[in-house]
This record gives sequence, C-alpha cells and structure tokens, in this order.
Amino acid sequence: MEYVSFGTTGAQLSRLCLGTMMFGGRTDKAEADRILGHAIEQGVNFIDTAAMYCDGLPETILGEISQGRRDKIFVATKVHKGVDAASITSSIDESLARLRMDHVDLYLIHWPRQGMQPEAMMRALNEVVQAGKTRFVGCCNYPAWLFAHSNAIAERNGWAKLVSNQLPYNLIERGIEVEILPQALAETIAITIYRPLLIGILAGKYQPGAALTTDSRGESDARIPAWLERYGAALAGFNDFAASHGVHPAHVALAWLLHSPGVTSVIGGVSRLDQLQPQIDACSFKLSDDEYAQLSALFDSAVKEEAGGAFPGLRRELQLLG
Repeated sequence: MEYVSFGTTGAQLSRLCLGTMMFGGRTDKAEADRILGHAIEQGVNFIDTAAMYCDGLPETILGEISQGRRDKIFVATKVHKGVDAASITSSIDESLARLRMDHVDLYLIHWPRQGMQPEAMMRALNEVVQAGKTRFVGCCNYPAWLFAHSNAIAERNGWAKLVSNQLPYNLIERGIEVEILPQALAETIAITIYRPLLIGILAGKYQPGAALTTDSRGESDARIPAWLERYGAALAGFNDFAASHGVHPAHVALAWLLHSPGVTSVIGGVSRLDQLQPQIDACSFKLSDDEYAQLSALFDSAVKEEAGGAFPGLRRELQLLG
C-alpha cells in the first residue's frame, strides 16, 4: 500500500480509504470485522464513516470491531443533523459514543446548506478541536470559494482550519478540476474522493447498450441510464483499454484518479470481503502520463470554457502547480 501526506496534518495515510457506508446495512458485524481486519493487514489505515449512514449503525459497528485496533487507523466521521453550532458540538459526542472512542482523527461538515453561518460553524469546529474530541476538521462537497472563505475566518480568529475536502470525482464527473484541485495544490489541502467508480459504471457493472437488470440500481437511479447513453462509446473504449492491459476496469478508474494532480486518497466502499482485495490491488496499477491523457480525452468530460478550456495547451491551472 502506498501512503501520502494528508494535507498539512503530518499524517501519512493510505491512498485507499475504507468506506463503511454498508456496515449495518448490506454488511453484518461479522463481515465488517473481516473487512476491517483484512484492510489493516494490507496496510489500509484510513477509515471513513458517518452518523447519517444507516441511522448510525456503521459508527456503532466500527466502534465494536475497532477495539484493540484503534492505534492502527485514522478515523473520519461527519457532522449529523445540521450545520448550526449546536449540531456540530452535539453530533461529535453522539458519534464518539457510538464509536467507543474518546476522539476521532477527522471531523467533517457533510454538506454546505442554504442559510449556513460559516463563522459560527468554524467557531464550533474549533471548540471540538480544543476539547480534544477531534484532531483535525474538514468538509465535504465545498466549492473552492467556501473552503477559502471558511479558512479565512479561522485564520483571522486563530481557530483550527479545514484541512481536507471530500468530493465526487471520476472520469465523467470532473468539475473539481476547475478550481478545487488547483486550490488543493496551492494550499496543501487533502482531497478525498468518493464515487470513484461512478456507481459501478466504471467497474463494468453496466454495459452500454445492454438491458439493465431488474435488481440493479440502474432501475431506480436515473443517472445511470443517462450516463450510459451519453458516454456509451467512451465506456466501450475504456473497457477495451482495461482488457488490453489485462486488468479490471475498476483498476483503470482508480489508477486514473490516483494519477490526477491534487488527489490524496480514494474511498473504496465494500459490502463483502471479496470486494476489498481488488480495490487494494488496483492501487498498484499505474498509468503513464500518456495513458492518463488518453483516458481523459476519451470521455471528453472536462469542464470547458472558451478562454482556455477548449484549448488544452492554454489551460494552465493544474500545469502551473502540478
């Protein structure tokens, strides 16, 4: 397993982060225990959870199965209920009780919301740090301006600053390339990626032109058939690329992300033990710069603007800091 510095924290974390969303839902405690044990044995030390998943069951199960292993893992969880100061300071106590821990390593705002008050939020997050209930604070799904605004407030007041941002990113959803990844490179912000396999599309679960099975998520998630229709030709080329290299499509999808400037770690969510090792193995598959560019161009999904976006040679944001 490869490790990387997690922003400015000084922590060295695995490029693969174990996601626990399925714990307590599709994954019972015994299987979760096997998954966590194998992850640790293979060098995964970054664990992501949240109170909102399965009514807090992932936190509860993680708390039970991490006993005797706490010193081997860096645990991230998220604010539940709301983004007001009271929710921030009360959610951490509820999470710690479920996790059976006296602190987490990273406490995240889950989503920005209309009417949020960044100054009150940053003050509350700082209080959680000062109380020793988390080592670091961060956020999920923040645009670059809101991340910078929040940290400017923290800077002025001498409060704990946000150290990380967790976002969706893959070969099709590429909006974070415009400002968020350049910001991460400029300010040493840790970027953790979720939805790396695009709900299974980049893992070969759905094939362009093939009927969706009645028990698949594609029957209920309108994004899946829309993406398959729009990017069918690119997905076929993507799958051919994986086959020509003798690897699973998921290997290629994860390798592309880990080759991307600014990406720190990728969250791998599994519901069964047999799904974990392929994701661990995928972290060892490397792309050349030319292969990375080939795959990026294949989908033609980068956000474009006339002043540079349509002319790759003039789009300098990542080149300047990469």
